Amino acid sequence: MNLFNPSRDEVRRFFLDTWRKVVERLPLTPMEMHARDRMLLHPEYHPLLNAGESSLDHEFTPETGQTNPFLHLSLHLAIAEQLQIDQPPGLRSAYQQLVGAGHSEHEAEHVILDCLAETLWRSQRDRTEPDGLAYIRCVQSHAKRPLAGT
Repeated sequence: MNLFNPSRDEVRRFFLDTWRKVVERLPLTPMEMHARDRMLLHPEYHPLLNAGESSLDHEFTPETGQTNPFLHLSLHLAIAEQLQIDQPPGLRSAYQQLVGAGHSEHEAEHVILDCLAETLWRSQRDRTEPDGLAYIRCVQSHAKRPLAGT
């Protein structure tokens, strides 16, 4: 697998192989452990993961209202890496603000995921580099909002 530019199938196979190892209780690499942790937080994806190879060619389109589970899980892994190295600078602090404001760690990752997706969308739309400062500001703005139901 090309670590820096994996194909769609390589990414999907990584998650499917990791899930198979989880189910079979086989040893996992550190990256697979991160993936496992995110997959376990998303039981709605388990039927797809259990389908194995047959899910490789499944198309997930916004027009059908489907979220791409493989993309979603990949973004979780990207965010975990960003938090670990605090890149862009200030992301870890903004994440800690979210958790300090009452979000669970998983909810905080989802806030960050939404901000990351928006940042990437704007970058693609405008044909510019992703704006790290706008990304951090987006996360921080969510940390300042009251939680729903409080």
